[in-house]
Amino acid sequence: MTAPLPTTPPALRAPHRLGAAGAALTLVLASASALALASGGPVSAAAGAPRTALGSAGQQLTVSTASDLAPLGQTVRVTGKGYDPAKGVYVALCKDNGDDRLPAPCAGGADMTGAAKASQWIVPVGDAQAGELGTPYGAGGGFDVELRLTAKNEGLDCTRVVCSVVTRVDHRGVGDRSQDVRVPVAFRGGDAVGPGGEGVDVPQGTVAYAAVAQFTTAGKPRDVLLHPDSGKLYVGSEDLPDTAGANESGLHVLDPADGRLRGSVTRAPGSTGALSQRPVRQLIAPLPGDGVLFAYPLRGIGTAREGDSAAAGAWVPGAAVTDSAPGVTPGTVLVAQGPVLSEVDIATAAVKRTLTLDGGEEFALDAARGAVWFTDFGNRRMYRVDTAAFKVAATVELPRGEGFGGFTEVDPETGAVWVGLDTSVVVHDAAGKRVGTVEGQDLPRAARFDAAAHEAYVVWQDAGDPSRPGSDNNGALAVYRTADLKPAAEPVVLPGNHGQSGAASLAVQPGGGTLFATNPAEGRIVRLERSVSPTVIQGPTDRTVTAGAVVSLTARAGGTPSPAVVWQVSTDAGKNWKAVPGATAATYAFTAAAAHDGRRYRAEFHNSAGTSRTTAITLTVTAPPDGSSTEGAGGTGSTGGTDASAGTSGTGGTAATGGTAATGGGDGTVTAGAAGGSSDATSGGTASGGTVGGGSGGATAAGGTTGGALASTGVTVASLGGAAVVLTAAGWALVRRGRPGGAA
Repeated sequence: MTAPLPTTPPALRAPHRLGAAGAALTLVLASASALALASGGPVSAAAGAPRTALGSAGQQLTVSTASDLAPLGQTVRVTGKGYDPAKGVYVALCKDNGDDRLPAPCAGGADMTGAAKASQWIVPVGDAQAGELGTPYGAGGGFDVELRLTAKNEGLDCTRVVCSVVTRVDHRGVGDRSQDVRVPVAFRGGDAVGPGGEGVDVPQGTVAYAAVAQFTTAGKPRDVLLHPDSGKLYVGSEDLPDTAGANESGLHVLDPADGRLRGSVTRAPGSTGALSQRPVRQLIAPLPGDGVLFAYPLRGIGTAREGDSAAAGAWVPGAAVTDSAPGVTPGTVLVAQGPVLSEVDIATAAVKRTLTLDGGEEFALDAARGAVWFTDFGNRRMYRVDTAAFKVAATVELPRGEGFGGFTEVDPETGAVWVGLDTSVVVHDAAGKRVGTVEGQDLPRAARFDAAAHEAYVVWQDAGDPSRPGSDNNGALAVYRTADLKPAAEPVVLPGNHGQSGAASLAVQPGGGTLFATNPAEGRIVRLERSVSPTVIQGPTDRTVTAGAVVSLTARAGGTPSPAVVWQVSTDAGKNWKAVPGATAATYAFTAAAAHDGRRYRAEFHNSAGTSRTTAITLTVTAPPDGSSTEGAGGTGSTGGTDASAGTSGTGGTAATGGTAATGGGDGTVTAGAAGGSSDATSGGTASGGTVGGGSGGATAAGGTTGGALASTGVTVASLGGAAVVLTAAGWALVRRGRPGGAA
């Protein structure tokens, strides 16, 4: 029977069964960074922040929050621009099957009304469906809508499969992929299942850090700061005794790539205003554009930029400054002078406010929550100071121990307070409740955080005392997930980094890709970089083709650095594998011959962090049907190398009737001679009774009629005669107008 033309939009429903592309998705992805690489276009922004993906025609799709989503439901803002305003699109959360594969199944169902929508329909201005069901485009092909994303919805479980917020042309543009854009998203606590594969030497997505360079151009480094605007590496230094011929104390500016000294500012005012060369022990904050605010002995607060002949500075009255941080009001800085906490003017060092505590000498500022955590290591407690009232609001007890204090730092993202004590790090939440402890062998001396990676970085220093158990003169860099305090990477040994000549310090590039750790004892700054072993994000699936058809296999993997790929083939059911000569691109295409029947193929990815492989697939090659010809002039594939035994295909002939588009979905390759399924059928051939394929198939051949079945669903398709609409195999089903509450 002929299907009626719908007057309401199709829902984004999940099909009852997955196609061949979905069946192969079996591998657990390790990280949100791997998800970002599955977008099908350039993806920007850090995890947890807004993420943007680009479409093939320059469309931009942005999701306000793309990671760490609440599994039970979270509303996100989805904006688009640059879309074709004449084409309606659906916006929904779907299973991401990779590049050139239809995203399915999708969440949403029939309910496209109400405040919390799981899917949205964007329609042209003046469209009959604009209003309750459809949202009209804004200027420039733009839209701004909200989606309610839940980890499990309509048969879609995003804790087990890779999911993306996607756009695609609505039911009135069957086969039109021009508006496809995908933004990968991840839910809190979920492991994403990928398209098959395995890690060879390490699990897929394994994160590792390694020292890649050492700089010895800044004396005895006491603190480092990577400027967020200029990108320069600022170093506060003391003089290194080994360089007797030169005094290297002061503020130094380095090129972070190679450690080249760009300049130094060595002079700063003393208590009388007289300029003199002075060491710099703490970098307090970056200045706008370039430069830093810093502290120098004994009571100096200074500012300087690259190229300054001398620092500007003022001398704080009272005792020596033991710690400092940015002030809570413009133009001020917070300083500790033993147990005295003060807010002073940067330019004049005049004291604005002051508070004397029962003990302590260092603190950390939580500017977002209006709190200072002042640590009293001697009495094993912390004081929470309200920065508005400048009074103690709470007291938190610390674990008992030897009394050694390493650091006090606040995670800006969560407000958690990390305190280095003896050979452990004790972590309290923003309210002061203890949430866990990280144990170590050495002394915790520095910590930094990155909100994009949701990670904490801690430098552990050896005590440098041979009489202490376990002392080996080496320190370590460790990385922890801030959510559960578990290691996010294997520790990296920092040779010769001990605490006898001063505490180490640390700077983190946004995103956590590059770190800088100081070693005061040896006058070195170590540059460390992150690597991530390959994670398969798209792999091939089993294929059945006729001899002479072009076979196109595609695989992709994420990793840092970007992994290289080599295709491999096995002629003995996977017992032995050999590389296909020249097949080193993401797509490997060749012409199938009878000799290829039963061969297995896989892609192997490699970078400095490890090696991973896709799940092996089997190629089945059948003889062409009687009376049909094979595609074009045949020959070997030109993409990704050639198969050693690839045959040729004949020329001319008429497309066989009753044929099917081979495999339909998968990576979109369609066998020639398949009626109703291939746009590559020989010119002048007839096509009838074919199959509507997935991927880039699904177009009827010249002169053919529409008929057959949806390739991956088995749904019979009758002739529409211009009055009915057929949706693709991705599960974009037709529904009746949804009543309030979701009824269809």
